[in-house]
Amino acid sequence: MQDIKKLQNGSDIRGIACEGVEGENVNLTEDAGNVIGAAFAIWLAEKKQKDITTLRIGIGHDSRITADSLFAAASKGIVAEKATVYDCGLVSTPSMFMTTVFEEFAFDGAIMITASHLPFNRNGYKFFDRDGGLEHDDITKILEIASGLEVRDADLSGVEKADTITVYCNSLQDKIKKSIQAENYDKPLAGLHIVVDTGNGAGGFFVEKVLNPLGADTTGSQFLEPDGTFPNHIPNPENKQAMEAIREAVLKNKADLGIIFDTDVDRMSAVLPNGEEINRDAIIAMMAAIIAKDYPGGTIVTDSVTSDRLTRFIESIGMKQHRFKRGYKNVINESIRLNNEGIVSPLAIETSGHGALSENYFLDDGAYMAVKLLIALALAAKEGKALASFVENLEKGFEEREYRFKIACEDFKTYGKSVLAAFEDRAKAKGYDIAPNSYEGIRISFHTEEVQGWLLLRMSLHDPQMPFNVEGVRTGDCDKLYDIVMELLEGFDQLVIPAK
Repeated sequence: MQDIKKLQNGSDIRGIACEGVEGENVNLTEDAGNVIGAAFAIWLAEKKQKDITTLRIGIGHDSRITADSLFAAASKGIVAEKATVYDCGLVSTPSMFMTTVFEEFAFDGAIMITASHLPFNRNGYKFFDRDGGLEHDDITKILEIASGLEVRDADLSGVEKADTITVYCNSLQDKIKKSIQAENYDKPLAGLHIVVDTGNGAGGFFVEKVLNPLGADTTGSQFLEPDGTFPNHIPNPENKQAMEAIREAVLKNKADLGIIFDTDVDRMSAVLPNGEEINRDAIIAMMAAIIAKDYPGGTIVTDSVTSDRLTRFIESIGMKQHRFKRGYKNVINESIRLNNEGIVSPLAIETSGHGALSENYFLDDGAYMAVKLLIALALAAKEGKALASFVENLEKGFEEREYRFKIACEDFKTYGKSVLAAFEDRAKAKGYDIAPNSYEGIRISFHTEEVQGWLLLRMSLHDPQMPFNVEGVRTGDCDKLYDIVMELLEGFDQLVIPAK
């Protein structure tokens, strides 16, 4: 078997699960899935100090075409270790964590088979126990255990099916009913027209099991059928084609709100009735504004590529922004750390649409975020207001770009660090306004007549490249910021610089 340790992707396991893309060889095989499943059971038994034969583990998946084979592979590994497997079927990633919480199931551990928004030939495993999603070091340990195991067959005829998604959706329904307290308690969304785009991922349940039972009009919702080839668009709220698809659906159907999920429904973005996209900075602003009254002075933890205008907005609603590293686990863990230190931090959220609330186990759950939007929409409508009123004071963005500078040398991490050190020294020598307490890369803001905006140069979390984000306030500012960076990077010949 290949070195399966290379399948680690931060706090997940991901790989190429089937052929179909030229030059990409399958590395997440059924044999790999078999020993990974067994290793998770061994790791879980050790963590919980339980006899492995008493463990109960739920496994669910999104709509990817390799879901069934990877389910069978992991299940055989777990059953071979004498633990019990429950088949949760087509579900969302957040709902799999909740199977460790809900009394109806109270699984010792849960596995979600997904690769989020990646191409159709990819897949992976995410793991949970009652403490939340596993950390980077936990995945490393599981893969170390797996590397020492042999593939074993097992009889799966005793695997029971568990309808976990219905229990999860009932909890979302209850949250909406109790929060809105509508005159028609059981139909609190009656009179609201909501269109949903799931990009043929796993999120169709939100229409069938949440919106429709609560009385919402969902005509015009699209791409709800699970199809792991993703024939319509990538299920990714960061994708321009995907956002344009939900935007068109909102305008065509004259809907009150559009909601778009990624493949496994741990991320979401939205569209207002006028077609305005609520994603990236805007989704952070919206969620912050919705919870502001409940957490006055609270700290919102975001990733590093948010704009200066978002910072001003968060401060204008009486809250604070703590700009941290990219990576949803980084943002969530930082918010948890702040709370543990006595700093109230109710929300950890990335521009990607990953959002986790303290009131919801710090679980990055796109459906729960959508629920918060729906509650805000319904309550605002009672007062004759629009959902847009929550972000009406967010300054409009003008132009933003992202470049990726490849590092063409073997020891790319050391080279990247030297680039950042020189970049900062040169920026200081120029007298530029460097952001203090930058946890990731070097961020510089500009407020002169000549150029206005901000830029961020950082190292990629995993790849030999340096992402460069830039946002300008006026026509031509992005080009000027690009030129400033080129001057600060002069002489670094191992950087492959893309054209402006």
